[in-house]
Amino acid sequence: MPEHHPGNESSVYSHRRDSEWHVASRETIQQLAESRSPWAIPWPCLYEFYAVVTHPKIYDPASTPEEALDQIESWLESPRLVLLAESTGYRNELFDLIRTCRPLGPRIHDGRIAALCLHAGEPASLWPLGSDRGSASGTAETRRIAMR
Repeated sequence: MPEHHPGNESSVYSHRRDSEWHVASRETIQQLAESRSPWAIPWPCLYEFYAVVTHPKIYDPASTPEEALDQIESWLESPRLVLLAESTGYRNELFDLIRTCRPLGPRIHDGRIAALCLHAGEPASLWPLGSDRGSASGTAETRRIAMR
């Protein structure tokens, strides 16, 4: 089971040099990528990363599609990276999380990510923010993070 799951914000901050959290986020993800321990990125985080960094109303200038894809490809080259995706049984984890945490509106997106991590096995660490390097262990903590 992967030990760490960087959140979307960490991924964006590590890519965007104009972020105040760029250096810390980049170093953290680099440590994960070069580690001997497995680490994970849920597929939806890659889609969201691309959507955020290439969005001209979020960043001026926005990253080009080539820059965003190059960044994603560099993460995918990490030999210990595990990509998390929906599979049989995921629906049960997601529905349980929704019934327990009752997310409203766009908070379901974070719930989807948390459910993917939980479906893969309890994450040892899920980092929700580039500026918050604290970790959350276990199901209850992950669900709280997912519903913030």
